[in-house]
Amino acid sequence: MTNASVREFKMPDVGEGLTEAEILKWYVQPGDTVTDGQVVCEVETAKAAVELPIPYDGVVRALHFPEGTTVDVGTSIIAVDVAGGAAPAEEAPAAPAAPAAEPEEKPAARQPVLVGYGVATSSTRRRPRKQAPDDTAGRQAAVAVQAELNGHGAAAAAPAAPAAPAAAPQDRPLAKPPVRKLAKDLGVDLATVTPTGPDGVITREDVHAAVTTAQAQAQAPAQEQAAAVPAAVPAPSAPVSYDTARETRVPVKGVRKATAAAMVGSAFTAPHVTEFVTVDVTRTMKLVEELKQDKEFAGLRVNPLLLIAKALLVAIRRNPDVNASWDEAAQEIVVKHYVNLGIAAATPRGLIVPNIKDAHAKTLPQLAESLGELVSTAREGRTSPSAMQAGTVTITNVGVFGVDTGTPILNPGESAILAVGAIKLQPWVHKGKVKPRQVTTLALSFDHRLVDGELGSKVLADVAAILENPKRLITWA
Repeated sequence: MTNASVREFKMPDVGEGLTEAEILKWYVQPGDTVTDGQVVCEVETAKAAVELPIPYDGVVRALHFPEGTTVDVGTSIIAVDVAGGAAPAEEAPAAPAAPAAEPEEKPAARQPVLVGYGVATSSTRRRPRKQAPDDTAGRQAAVAVQAELNGHGAAAAAPAAPAAPAAAPQDRPLAKPPVRKLAKDLGVDLATVTPTGPDGVITREDVHAAVTTAQAQAQAPAQEQAAAVPAAVPAPSAPVSYDTARETRVPVKGVRKATAAAMVGSAFTAPHVTEFVTVDVTRTMKLVEELKQDKEFAGLRVNPLLLIAKALLVAIRRNPDVNASWDEAAQEIVVKHYVNLGIAAATPRGLIVPNIKDAHAKTLPQLAESLGELVSTAREGRTSPSAMQAGTVTITNVGVFGVDTGTPILNPGESAILAVGAIKLQPWVHKGKVKPRQVTTLALSFDHRLVDGELGSKVLADVAAILENPKRLITWA
């Protein structure tokens, strides 16, 4: 038994461009004998469970992964020792008559299979082919050639007479039945495939390589034609000029470049959903004015954003699953038991999102102090990189620009972002009468991988309910 006799069977792409599959069950164990086309395991992809047939005859040498393991496509999953596993028909008979009939019977002991349907046992013995009584040499040649066409072993030497019948079939490509079926399904002519298997046998990989080559050749003329077009166009005599009097070009770099890359990555990675609610915040605005007169807030910045931030923190406490992140590498949802509250800030360097660490544990005066420090530091351009890392949720106040609302993009790695629109005096039905009230519109964008519609709606509704009646800051705390 040598390493050269061990064939490695790799996890195939059993779907349309799938990259991995999970091994559900092994049907064989090391030491078991397997035949070409026998189902050796069942795997599960993102679409379905599929049985995998082995393309070799031989003895199982090793199973490389246990059941329940997810394996990348192209990774070897089972090793089969094919030494001595060839059918007896591979050897050309030496005696004229009796040995010639023997290979005709022994291949029948192999279990006939249909690719993808497993092995079906049969007790029927293959009937010897009808041969001319005096054509012993011809029968020997036919048996040897048939063994080659089945893809087993080395090609038999051509018999002495007649030479022509043996030579004609020799021109037919050598491939096993499963490989022939694969070629037929893919529309590949085996005569055009370059074999790499032992003794010139065409393998599955050879068929796939032929498909790839054919596709590349088909695309080559179009690519050459496309490449030829620019060559035919004369190069411009001078570089393109711009109207510098009416245009200004600003290099994209630093914070602006990083923000742009982060927003593009977030927009096309996390599936965004945005919900809106318009709410009467008259009572919240009154509370803001009262807090400004409270000695506990002396020297602190008190504004609507402070109460909106507190309302969001209470809503998260009531709906903790919204405060999470998606771990792509581990394929896990990470629920955070802390809130690092990000506040989007427009600065001369561009938009940045520093966050208040452990905002959930702060009292209202402490939250006001942290907000004031965050805004001042950002405007002065002194925000440190660590202050912009590890955020969990964010608030963006577009209302300061007179904007009613928007559909904010998530800060990368976060689960939700709340946009606060302008607070305006509007006609509103209050206690059965139309009155002028302070009204704003809130927009909550969230990652739909982490937050479903029900959870997102509850969070947004809780924030709106608190701002409509800020007494809930006490009753829900």
